[in-house]
Amino acid sequence: MIDSIRSALLTDLYQLTMLQGYVQHGMEGTAVFEFFVRRLPPQRRFLVAAGVEQVLTFLEGLRFTPEELEWLDGTGRFQPQFLDYLSRLRFTGDVDALPEGTVFFADEPVLRVTAPLPQAQLVESRLINLLHLQILVASKAARCVLAGPDKLLVDFGLRRAHGAEAALLAARAGYLAGLAGTATVAAGLLFDIPLYGTMAHSFVEAHEDELLAFEHFAYANPGSVVLLLDTYDTEAAARKAARLAPRLRSRGIALKGVRIDSGDLAEHARRVRRILDEAGLGELSIFASGGIDEHLIAEHRRQGVPIDGYGVGTLLDTSADAPYLDCAYKLMEYGGRPRRKRSEGKATWPGRKQVWRRRDEAGLLLGDAVALEEEGGEGEALLRPAMRGGHRVEAPEPLEALRRRAARELEALPPPLRELAPGEGGYPVTISPGLQALARELDERTA
Repeated sequence: MIDSIRSALLTDLYQLTMLQGYVQHGMEGTAVFEFFVRRLPPQRRFLVAAGVEQVLTFLEGLRFTPEELEWLDGTGRFQPQFLDYLSRLRFTGDVDALPEGTVFFADEPVLRVTAPLPQAQLVESRLINLLHLQILVASKAARCVLAGPDKLLVDFGLRRAHGAEAALLAARAGYLAGLAGTATVAAGLLFDIPLYGTMAHSFVEAHEDELLAFEHFAYANPGSVVLLLDTYDTEAAARKAARLAPRLRSRGIALKGVRIDSGDLAEHARRVRRILDEAGLGELSIFASGGIDEHLIAEHRRQGVPIDGYGVGTLLDTSADAPYLDCAYKLMEYGGRPRRKRSEGKATWPGRKQVWRRRDEAGLLLGDAVALEEEGGEGEALLRPAMRGGHRVEAPEPLEALRRRAARELEALPPPLRELAPGEGGYPVTISPGLQALARELDERTA
């Protein structure tokens, strides 16, 4: 049975056809590829690095199984000598990357692979696949955190995510970026992410009486009672919850809060808050879900809407307002010589690069410079060793450490980058003189 997550066949056909050509002609010299984003979407003023851990895991386990090789042989596309080469292929290269949780911008390498050309080429498609999704979701989640820093924000996106792996990695990326947790149970097991959940409308509908449904749910889940109010009449349900609270308390069960999932969330929240407060239940929280994004959170906060937390689902896990990145994984050096793509609108900066970041005395970001690795630079070097010789340099960082880094990075954003409206934000990323000179030299040489 082929492992659909770890399979070396998670690649595009042209990677294998190119590899056959490389191997046949002895092109196995050292290649340098870099993953970067060409330009930010108009709806983003920054991005958050995420997904590096999954890339390293994939590279560590890279190999073709007998079943996969047998299938490739059956396609009739590949020569026996090449299939024998694939049977022995392992990743033996180096990886340098931005630590997950780091804020980054266009033209800045997020990850660099230095390895024999066939190895570095083969992994392109899966690496882009893994990095792209988590960067998208982490960057969207970070905007939600900036919009509601004092709110309980939870990933609710499993059912609308583009597949099971996407849902799990979205839960991880969202938590990394600052969400409090997820409703996706498997993500709790895999990544030790806190789990949050309430109840569905079907639970209420399955009962003949709404109040009875609330009681049954509370008795079945006494440690975490949050009641869904909007199956029928939101305010009427809030009054029922208020009547139920003392009875539950007498049995040692604390009603923690209520959830609203439809209608005018702001107006319903105001009315429900009055009902609960008048019943002496000011400690109960109000949680909202349904069509939530950073813009709605920010607007509610501006208006003082009494909502304490949000389930952010569809619009987060699909990064609905910016559902893809113009990103690439390109050859920057082969055989010790820099390489540069000159395609219209897709030209690359050649050579092995480093990103240097300057900060002010308060720690706020001042500007970045992309430079050739040997040039050096001013400030902090962002790309760090992650793998050497096919092995990790260090044990995986705990997700909590990545989360703390992301929080520090968001705190360091200058005010323009915190804005939610579309715009560049004015953050300077410069290309070093040495890098510009190398690009001109290569252009002249290949003119």
